Amino acid sequence: MQFNAIFEKDEHGYFAYVPALKGCVSQGDTFEEALKNIREAIELYIEDLEFDEIGRATKKNYIIAPIEVDIYHAGLMDFLRVHQF
Repeated sequence: MQFNAIFEKDEHGYFAYVPALKGCVSQGDTFEEALKNIREAIELYIEDLEFDEIGRATKKNYIIAPIEVDIYHAGLMDFLRVHQF
């Protein structure tokens, strides 16, 4: 069975979550550790699901796309000036 997981890297390591399983999150110092941990989190999460719930969760498709936003119109220019982005 396969689930989609999203991994985000920052200065503290990796954060992972599964969009189809609300609240199924984990982390790790390395990508490999985060991968191992999110796999374990998924296994624990689906233990409490009914069979039909698991089927619905595995059939979701995601598209991740960059979205360009005009920060001037979003009111973020002052924030960016203060924080020197």
